[in-house]
Amino acid sequence: MEKYNSVLKYEEKAVFGLRALYRKYGYTQYKMSKFEEYELYVRNKDFLVSDNVITFTDTNGRLMALKPDVTLSIIKNGSDTEGVVQKVYYNENVYRVSKGSHQFKEIMQVGLECVGAIDNYCISEVLMLAAESLLAVTDACVLDVSHLGIVSACIDRLNPDEETRAAILKCVGEKNTHGILALCRDAQLDEDMAQRLAALTSTYGAPDAVLSRLRELCADDTAALVCVEELSSVIGALGHGRAADVVRIDFSVTSDMNYYNGIVFRGFVQGIPTGILSGGQYDKLMAKMGRKSGAIGFAVYLDLLERLESDEPEFDVDTVILYTKDDDMDALRGTVRMLTDAGQTVTAQKAVPEKLRYKQLLRLCGKGVEIVETHA
Repeated sequence: MEKYNSVLKYEEKAVFGLRALYRKYGYTQYKMSKFEEYELYVRNKDFLVSDNVITFTDTNGRLMALKPDVTLSIIKNGSDTEGVVQKVYYNENVYRVSKGSHQFKEIMQVGLECVGAIDNYCISEVLMLAAESLLAVTDACVLDVSHLGIVSACIDRLNPDEETRAAILKCVGEKNTHGILALCRDAQLDEDMAQRLAALTSTYGAPDAVLSRLRELCADDTAALVCVEELSSVIGALGHGRAADVVRIDFSVTSDMNYYNGIVFRGFVQGIPTGILSGGQYDKLMAKMGRKSGAIGFAVYLDLLERLESDEPEFDVDTVILYTKDDDMDALRGTVRMLTDAGQTVTAQKAVPEKLRYKQLLRLCGKGVEIVETHA
């Protein structure tokens, strides 16, 4: 593997490490076709990172789509078996608008799904693997974790109409406490509960420091307290170590509550302004697609890792060897082999390609070479 490091892109290197990590914990690889029926995606477009989908008509007249997502296919093609948990990881190319370029791209995506009779162990394992996935990219990372049950319980007590509820949830995701208070005031909602939701929204930090504050905020709300204890249990199961150290509680991590429930999370690394990892429990999506079991998973958006690439190398190739049609080809092959065996990158050319950056330029002379130019 090490000998290929110099030619692999940053995101390609990450793939190998992540696949090895997931296999270590018993996740098996899920493989799928490049396309699914478009109807699968149009029925669940709000679940997708982007609702821009590349479509085409199959030979039998069905409208098909190049897959923009893997999770929906895993759910569609799975089945419920009592007591059984399906643990799979995937390393697939998806086709959608890249967050980096804002254009359609074929994007390498790695992720995992834990589907079936999931419990707190499964949830904590997935959370741990999400943290380890970030650490496999860089130590400068953070995994922000929230519980939609806590947020939902607080908003439920305000009893807003659907439009106001959606606007409040948007403000929670933006950490806009002033917006929350203004919306509640305009809708004449309970001021004390509005203040409590604003306080919850601004709560952020390491679990040990935050959980006691959450218990205070939710002291008179049984439904919210149950979710606080679940959050505490799941995060506490991470124990002490690198994975636990990168976890922060942050209620601005919100997802579409038509699909997600319970624990949700988002991962960030230094040098990239948006999250490179996103996941959570999606029991509601399972039910919407006719499944009776639960599920939790996450995806790593490898296209964003392009921004972490080290500076562009100074040279495209170490050595250019110039030769003519009359030169000894055995001598040329021997010289190229000698230099590549010594660890150099070499290109043999009859003329120097335009804009090629090289360390040295050699010319084949009989059985040997002469140095024409060096830049090292």
